[in-house]
Amino acid sequence: MAEYVDAGKAVDWSSLSGVVGSAPPAVTNVGYERLLHARSEPQNWLTYFGAYDGKRYSPLEQINVDNVRRLTPAWVFQCGSAGLQAGGSTYAFEASPIVVDGVMYVTGWDGYCWALDAVTGKELWRYKHATPFDTSLCCGNVNRGVAVAHGKVYMVTPNAHVIALDAETGKVVWDRTNGDVRAGESATLAPLVVKDMVIVGSAGGEFGVRGHLDAFDLETGERRWRTYTIPEPGEPGSETWPADGEQWARGGGNPWITPTYDPELNLLYTGTGNPAPDFDGDVRPGDNLYTDSCIAVNPDNGELVWHYQHNPHDLWDYDSISENTLFEMDGRKFLGHFNKNGYAYILDRTNGAVERVFPFVDRIDWGTVDSKGQIEVHKYPDEEGVPVHFYPGPGGGKEWTHNAYSPRTGLFYVPVQDVGATATRRRREFKEGIPYWGAGVAVDTEGMAGSISAFDPATGREVWRWRNEVPMCASVLATAGDLVFAGEPTGEFNALNARTGELLWQFQCGSGHHGSPSTYSVGGRQYIAVPSGWGGWIEGFAPGMLAGTHGAALFAFALPD
Repeated sequence: MAEYVDAGKAVDWSSLSGVVGSAPPAVTNVGYERLLHARSEPQNWLTYFGAYDGKRYSPLEQINVDNVRRLTPAWVFQCGSAGLQAGGSTYAFEASPIVVDGVMYVTGWDGYCWALDAVTGKELWRYKHATPFDTSLCCGNVNRGVAVAHGKVYMVTPNAHVIALDAETGKVVWDRTNGDVRAGESATLAPLVVKDMVIVGSAGGEFGVRGHLDAFDLETGERRWRTYTIPEPGEPGSETWPADGEQWARGGGNPWITPTYDPELNLLYTGTGNPAPDFDGDVRPGDNLYTDSCIAVNPDNGELVWHYQHNPHDLWDYDSISENTLFEMDGRKFLGHFNKNGYAYILDRTNGAVERVFPFVDRIDWGTVDSKGQIEVHKYPDEEGVPVHFYPGPGGGKEWTHNAYSPRTGLFYVPVQDVGATATRRRREFKEGIPYWGAGVAVDTEGMAGSISAFDPATGREVWRWRNEVPMCASVLATAGDLVFAGEPTGEFNALNARTGELLWQFQCGSGHHGSPSTYSVGGRQYIAVPSGWGGWIEGFAPGMLAGTHGAALFAFALPD
């Protein structure tokens, strides 16, 4: 029987969920050594991005450009309704399924976690966290997945808990609070296991909280360290915040997407979110470190080793939380980051030095960034009550949903959003637990577009583009079968030729895609797993305008027997 534990109370869910409460001991022997070499066992998808480097690439090639047209659903797990919740926010299925030796672990909205048979989709156990109904959330009641190690499944919850579950039963092993839900702190990311720690980041920047990255002991749940992404007075970077007052204490900068990790350099790379308030820069003069940055952190102690700030003194809500994908080029170590501001950054990951910056969206008019990262600002919402239109809008040229990188082609594959917006600055005094945006935002509903675009990081050249009439708002997956898989907000799940961009296969899943597909194999048969279910949140779109608002499901596709 699966239980949840919250505020000291244990509740038995077996009578409500029909939980079997038993899964094979698949993750008992999953530890740091296996995670270091995750891609050497391509039958599994052991960690959030598939491996520490964030490439979202699989060496599996049974499904390939020659036979993908035969792909068909192998099973569908119906996991309940997704759509509107009280207050007009949304539920969405944003996870990346983890698979270990035939067992799948996946999270949903509102504190759900499931263990499934990866061959049949049969539910093995279910966990439901008790999330307070009045939890303050910016952009939907969502969760992006789990981490697994040493017989446990690790997850975060909307009300900022970090939880370890027994991987065989779904029962709680330990439960730790990692944020003040009353102040607007929350958590949405998939944890990352590094060595004997589980790494998590906070969310809630739209409520004026102070972002932090945390490490917990895998076995006991004891916090090992906490690194704040906004420096307090006297710390390095504090000079980029007002010297008087407490603006730094409500500065945002939350690292709400899973880090990547280079074990040779022993560095974690995580992006940080927007400063608070998002659009009213007059109350926070300065560059506002370490918001809108890539920060490199020593996982042993949380020490910040280097940083690169993509958007100093952000006035457009251009979080830099997108993944930092690790790759090698000409014998050197780089990371690739496609920022909300419409520009891609190739950085030397040993020290943060800029190698190359190039645009990846057609329409950019907020400012210009040259090839070395120097910024010239053109416009921003600078006067109270005066609307300012800009491209890309606050949802970005690419938001949190992830690109992929194929070492076979040497290309990045990027889900692109080409959408503008109008922001009108409206000053609001800070009040704990109340949204702290500093503007009203209206998103363009006409003229929006999107694409899956392939880029060569060596030159910044766009190699091909698969165009779409709506923004592409789901993560992509690349495989050794020379395929790129990508879901649309209108429900289609697509397979493209990784070398040409040709659409090879398509399946309508019945609800929009805003999650992260993964791939695995069991008994020599390759599967593509994709969560489907989205109420339509993107860059302030009215919920449901792009996608079906109900019927979240997890699909697994395979070639016919």
